[in-house]
Amino acid sequence: MGNDNEIVYIIGHINPDTDSICSAIAYANLKNKISNSQYKARRAGQINAETRFVLDRFAVKAPGYMSDVRTQVKDIDIRKVTGVTDDISIKNAWALMGENNAVTLPVVDKDTLEGVITIGDIAKSYMDIYDSEILSKAKTSFSNIVETLDGKLIVGSDTDHLTGGKVLIAAANPDLMENYIEENDIVILGNRYESQLCAIEMKAKCIIVSDGAPVSRTIIKLATDNNCAVITTPFDTFTVARLINQSIPISYFMKRDNLIRFTTEDYIDDVREIMAKKSHRDFPVLDKKGSFIGMISRRDLLNARRKKVILVDHNERSQAVDGLEEVDILEIIDHHRIGSIETISPVYFRNQPLGCTATIIYQMYRENGVEVDKQTAGLLCSAILSDTLIFRSPTCTQYDKDAACELARIAGIEPEEYAKEMFAAGSNMSGRAPEEIFFQDFKKFSAGDNTFGVGQINSMNSSELEQIKKKIGPYIERAYSEQGLDMLFFLLTDIMKGDSEVMCVGDGADQLVYDAFSIANDESADNNTDGAAHIIIKGLVSRKKQFIPPIVTALQNDNI
Repeated sequence: MGNDNEIVYIIGHINPDTDSICSAIAYANLKNKISNSQYKARRAGQINAETRFVLDRFAVKAPGYMSDVRTQVKDIDIRKVTGVTDDISIKNAWALMGENNAVTLPVVDKDTLEGVITIGDIAKSYMDIYDSEILSKAKTSFSNIVETLDGKLIVGSDTDHLTGGKVLIAAANPDLMENYIEENDIVILGNRYESQLCAIEMKAKCIIVSDGAPVSRTIIKLATDNNCAVITTPFDTFTVARLINQSIPISYFMKRDNLIRFTTEDYIDDVREIMAKKSHRDFPVLDKKGSFIGMISRRDLLNARRKKVILVDHNERSQAVDGLEEVDILEIIDHHRIGSIETISPVYFRNQPLGCTATIIYQMYRENGVEVDKQTAGLLCSAILSDTLIFRSPTCTQYDKDAACELARIAGIEPEEYAKEMFAAGSNMSGRAPEEIFFQDFKKFSAGDNTFGVGQINSMNSSELEQIKKKIGPYIERAYSEQGLDMLFFLLTDIMKGDSEVMCVGDGADQLVYDAFSIANDESADNNTDGAAHIIIKGLVSRKKQFIPPIVTALQNDNI
């Protein structure tokens, strides 16, 4: 599938847990071994403490963060244009534009964008400038003048620049020339010895001898002694006068301020909107480090490539990364209920009633005959132990247990002891803000016209759960108002007891729980003062299999 240079991103849900992260990494490793495309694991949210513990334990780098999968500038063909320095002549810039069929040249200092010069800028320099001192005002170098006139520098240094004086043609006799030649002027003349001598004596900065005329040794000696540059050119005087302004460095006319530039990370939607307001044809592009890499135009936007994505551990739009409607979804690997994601074309969709997506990924390694290395085994085993709550969750199957035990053997860990360390790291909330805890493992769902969110924290320590509850209590009302959902639930799950305390806010949220689980009000623990109802549900550990289905069913019954 795909070309050698094609990148396919494998990404989990927006509040990633250990399964979401580890499955993405492991599946990317597998796909890179059996396919020609490049597969890269990405995360759609911040890594929680439990997952960080797992990654550190097995020395695996966290996937890069990708919060939005919309098409970006890096997804189009950026024209690799070589930047020019600001000291090149207008004539040279014009020639480069012709060679590259370009109307804009980027001006750079090493890799730093300094400005741009356009055909319009060059036209203005040639048509609208009547200032005879413009060469000196632009600090034009002798090297530019020599290059523009196809000339030769007889006296002087090509690194010198004009810093004053005007350009004039010595058409009169020497007696009259003395009246208008001033110090530092640039004098265009022919092969008349007297005129050359007069210009030098009047302290001209440079004389330009036209028609390829030879320069006498006497004039060369006098010019050298008087610090007057001498340039010879094969062009006639008229042509020299017409061409010489083209030697001005582009720094004098280029645009430096308020440049419209884009980066590879900018989204095409935003770029298109900005381009529509500007008359420019080409726009410079910088990479993430701010270095210039090329140019794009409106036409280039037509060839933007949609990102290619594989979703793991979710298949609901509300849990997916932003911009999903603008990508090509190639595969979905999941173990949850069938959700709301729609695709443009058929995709490979693998959904199995297992306790963990990592179990499916492990099966795919075996199906493709790919050996699971120690690092990958550690990641997959961690994900299974996390999602199945060390095999205590009702979602756990024999396939999950067998897979975890085999992966633990490869990774060199003892499942129960390792899981205790992992859960302890994940439930250690000391020093963490309430919002961090609340959204560590949070998902949004919908049923009919109702939307609701469910967060969950698992711990093997009852006293630790009490401390977490004290932090979450004052925050849950604020989270409810900010999320804009109909109801909000938070599960405090005691892995060892196999029970959960449900905190709920929202109109009718507590009654919904009572109805969904057939619990009488006097069985609840709602004597708290934090604004949320507290309901203890015996035997509830799985959000996916034990909490969501009854809640959805109860909501649907209410809507009938």
